[in-house]
Amino acid sequence: MRYLAHISDDKFREQTLKDHLEETAKLAGDFASVFGCKEWGEGCGLFHDLGKYSDSFQKRLHGGPITDHATAGAVELNEKAHNLIGAYCVSGHHSGLLDGGTVGDAGGEATLCGRLRKKVDAYQIYSQEISIPSFPAIPLRPLGKGGFSMSFFIRMLFSCVVDADFLNTEEFMKGKSRCIQYDSIDILFKRLQEYIAPWLNNPDKDTVNGRRTGILKACLEMGPENQGLFQLTVPTGGGKTVSSLAFALRHALEHHLERIIYVIPFTSIIEQNAQVFKEILGRKNVLEHHSNVVCEDPKELQLWQLATENWDSPVVVTTNVQFFESLFANRTSQCRKLHNIANSVIIFDEAQMLPVPYLKPCLQAISELTYNYHSSAVICTATQPSLQPFFPTQLSIREICPDVKGQYEFFRRTTIQNIGELSVDELTGHLLQASQVLCILNSRKRVQRIYEILKEPGTYHLSTFMYPNHRKKILEEIKERLREGLPCRLIATSLVEAGVDFDFPMVYREMAGVDSVIQAAGRCNREGKKERDKCRTVVFTMEKSEDIHIPGELKLPIAVGNEISGEYEDIASLEAISEYFRRLFYYKGESLDQKKIIEQFEQGARSCMYPFASVAKSFHLIENRTKTILIDVKSEAEKIAERIRWGERSRQLLRDAGQYCVNIYEQDFQALNGAGLLEQIEEKESLELYVLRDRGLYTWEKGLTINVSRGEAVIF
Repeated sequence: MRYLAHISDDKFREQTLKDHLEETAKLAGDFASVFGCKEWGEGCGLFHDLGKYSDSFQKRLHGGPITDHATAGAVELNEKAHNLIGAYCVSGHHSGLLDGGTVGDAGGEATLCGRLRKKVDAYQIYSQEISIPSFPAIPLRPLGKGGFSMSFFIRMLFSCVVDADFLNTEEFMKGKSRCIQYDSIDILFKRLQEYIAPWLNNPDKDTVNGRRTGILKACLEMGPENQGLFQLTVPTGGGKTVSSLAFALRHALEHHLERIIYVIPFTSIIEQNAQVFKEILGRKNVLEHHSNVVCEDPKELQLWQLATENWDSPVVVTTNVQFFESLFANRTSQCRKLHNIANSVIIFDEAQMLPVPYLKPCLQAISELTYNYHSSAVICTATQPSLQPFFPTQLSIREICPDVKGQYEFFRRTTIQNIGELSVDELTGHLLQASQVLCILNSRKRVQRIYEILKEPGTYHLSTFMYPNHRKKILEEIKERLREGLPCRLIATSLVEAGVDFDFPMVYREMAGVDSVIQAAGRCNREGKKERDKCRTVVFTMEKSEDIHIPGELKLPIAVGNEISGEYEDIASLEAISEYFRRLFYYKGESLDQKKIIEQFEQGARSCMYPFASVAKSFHLIENRTKTILIDVKSEAEKIAERIRWGERSRQLLRDAGQYCVNIYEQDFQALNGAGLLEQIEEKESLELYVLRDRGLYTWEKGLTINVSRGEAVIF
């Protein structure tokens, strides 16, 4: 009898290897059965630890040298079962999915071909306890050339195996299985029905509440529709958050789906939406998975940590980065959750913010989930991008919202007016004439200049170079002044365009992409308490200045926005929005998959050699790497910095630190660090953390300011 060994509560405990393999196989089979591949999950789970049958591994249990135990199962699957797909999953169940490599790879190289040629210690004694599994045909309907589809299947199967392995080990260590009690989809839907019941008795279509009720009813009525691809096009003020949840719960209930996943670009929107969902469905049923989560209760923190490992929660609210980077990851920690995306309703909120450089691979992944993994996807936004041409012909998008054009006209709160080019003096003159006004600019440096000119009581500046807790306090102060009718001028970058419930009577927006202009207009007369004609969103261009540089990623949207503004009288019309995205995507062309990720996977269709590790290394939605600065100007932040200096580390501590951090780009980091103004208090590959030596560089009005001898710059 061969054993595994674990250390738990300072006691040496042993589990038979056969039991571990069979229990892992059962779990992996259960997970894979969701997409019709139970035998595949069982077979890979059964073979994942065959190398632990070797004498060298058994000696390792008693202090011997480290030995490879993952290669053996991969070799057996390849040679005895002729299953290269399973070999990927087994060979990488600790180190991560490998690149397939080439036939010329030497034994031991960090590729699948290299691993399959590696010499390993004898393990064949396993055959006395474990039989070679059988693998039926994969019920996969390939899209495109089939290479991307197969690589996606391998990744999903890999997720089943690694999560099963983790959970079985955890169960043995703790002496009991993980048992987090969530409410069923049926119960959650009943809670939603109770919550919305008072709204459903409003038949008057000529009122705001009546229109919202109409959209809500349409979402409920569309719930029983066959699974697939949907879009929900709801203008600002139409009640998109609750209506999308209504569709998702009804759809999940009808088709026996296990969870609802919201994918959202900004943490500010996540926090708002998650709070609404928690109020309706109960706090324990909603998992927020993003960097700003703070858990006050240690027990709640522990449950949160467990749930984030594999998304075993009925409602998950996460970021674009977390969702898509996990789908193209190769590490076990990131891939554990993937099998739980199957059999779900996935809501892509603010879908116009899907990452353009990775648009095609992201949409291909969505296509796989809806076509092969029993999930339904909803493209949800007020400014619907023209995405249908990028989906396979097998998938067509169905609209959920009734009378989209009529809804847009009804919910319009402001008139949009393009007044052409303005000088700095002209713009400040316009802003000074308004008592309450929001001005959004494309350049941080220009935001600084306008703010300095207008600086007086009631004038504010907002940017991502204020730490999150600082921004929250400024936001509340601004909202309070708006509620009380006090003078309030806000100069900001685009960070206020989404997820911030401002209600200004007038908005000035420097020309940008049409979607950005419409998002900005959503901050004007948001509650509809004033007459539309008296609430203007003024679009303008700024006179050129040699020292004002627009980020490269904004230049094409601005250019296309100018084109649309010149050709359409109403750039907020559905026709203008559609044409804007059509041209934007056309001009982007091949750069919609700038790393050629789809092509790399499609090329593996013949040989089953896929670049999992290479793609994972290159797939980053946020390409500009930043450095993290802890601003310890508050006593709470000082204490956090001191704890980190003394070597204390925990997930919660780092999340608490995040509330007082700003991220800066490399050139600005070099300016500060080169002048000796930073102290490094954490140095790891995953996180480098610094604090300011000169606290005077951070002010309540502006946030972090850089003005040092090595490259003068001011950040806002």
